[in-house]
Amino acid sequence: MSAALTLAGPDDAEKLLSLIARNHAEQQLTYDDETRANSILPLLQGSPLGAAWLIGPARAPLGYVIVTFGWSLRNAGMTGWVDDIFVRSNVRRRGIATECIMALSRTLQAADVQTLSMRSDDDAIKRLAKRVGMFHDGALTFMTSARP
Repeated sequence: MSAALTLAGPDDAEKLLSLIARNHAEQQLTYDDETRANSILPLLQGSPLGAAWLIGPARAPLGYVIVTFGWSLRNAGMTGWVDDIFVRSNVRRRGIATECIMALSRTLQAADVQTLSMRSDDDAIKRLAKRVGMFHDGALTFMTSARP
C-alpha cells in the first residue's frame, strides 16, 4: 500500500468531502454536508492557514490528512498541527498512516515548518504519534473558547 500524498485543491472537493463524511459517520459526529464544505473549501482554495492532502491514489484516495498552520516563538517559526487524519477502514493497519505522517513531515520540513504536532485522546492517534517519533512534552494545557 502506498501512502503517496497529493495536495488537494478545488477539483478534489467531492472526493475529500466524501471521505470526511465517512470519517464523521464512523466517529458519530453530526456535522452536515454544508458545515463540512464550509470548513474545508478555504483550505482547498489556498488559505495559508492550512492544507489538505489525499492519501494514496488521487483518483481513488485511501484517506486524507488535514494540517493547520501557526507561528511559534518557542519553536522559532511556523508550526503545523495534524487537525484530522483518516484512512478508510478496509485498508487500516497496513502502516499507511505512519507512512503518510513520515512523508508529510519531510514535505513540511522542506517548507520550513519547524514542528508538526498531533493531539488527541484517541489511543490509535497516540500510538501513531509514538510510531513516527512524536513525544508528549508534558507542558501543554489546551484551553478553548467557543467564541474568541
